[in-house]
Amino acid sequence: MVSALPVQAAITAISPLTADTSLLILHTEPDHPVASSFLPGQFLEFSLPGVGEIPVSYCGYPSVNGSIELCIRHVGHVTTPLKIALPGDSVGLRGPFGRGFPLPSFAGQDLLLIAGGLGMAPLRSLLLALLQQRDFSGRLILVYGARETGALLFLDELLEFKKQGKIELHLGVDRPDFCLAGPPDCQIALLPTLLDRLDIDPGRTCAAICGPPVVYPQLVSSLRLMGMADARIHLSLERRMKCGVGRCGHCAVGTLLCCVDGPVFSNAELAGIEEALA
Repeated sequence: MVSALPVQAAITAISPLTADTSLLILHTEPDHPVASSFLPGQFLEFSLPGVGEIPVSYCGYPSVNGSIELCIRHVGHVTTPLKIALPGDSVGLRGPFGRGFPLPSFAGQDLLLIAGGLGMAPLRSLLLALLQQRDFSGRLILVYGARETGALLFLDELLEFKKQGKIELHLGVDRPDFCLAGPPDCQIALLPTLLDRLDIDPGRTCAAICGPPVVYPQLVSSLRLMGMADARIHLSLERRMKCGVGRCGHCAVGTLLCCVDGPVFSNAELAGIEEALA
């Protein structure tokens, strides 16, 4: 059961990921649902005492010992003060909220993860969950793009997964000068271009997408041209969420609410909703 009141959590570690993004490791009560019972794609409400509260997607794997991993970009009134936070500082957490990725429907399928920028954070949660599933035997393909190599999150971890043969990894950055000292096989290409270079079986492949909303229409169009059905295309619309419980209406998409009905939707569920992917 999700509590309406925040549970206290302590910051145990803060590690820089990029120039403006950090990995926050928190610890709360063992076996508390906010840490142990979430699904990849769900989110929690993160509060800084005396400052405010924001929704944040999970980026790690559920833990019964109360440990939680969050990827934080220091750009808002709640996240900017975290630049100077220290281990031992307290924050508040509520959750988990929303609907995550449909893991049961991925059984026996190949999975194509498509991440843009900070969208790698919730897709990392999905990736880790799939790697934990011993019965997942399909192809696991990750297509990840960012503005520059310095903005690619969890790059060392992803390269290690590739080296171990656990994933097929396709990286791209926007501008050529940013890729000169980048990882091996990094391409100068936008996400839709990276997709066009893939060879997949659309009848046994599901896609999970999280990234800047501006690229969603083109990504969906590319997947359709590859023969993938709308029911197999899953998108995270985590943007625009606020209260987390469907009361403020800030995240409305047609008659749907991202925080309650999503944030993960299949493209079939979004059919006919004007500007759903805008």
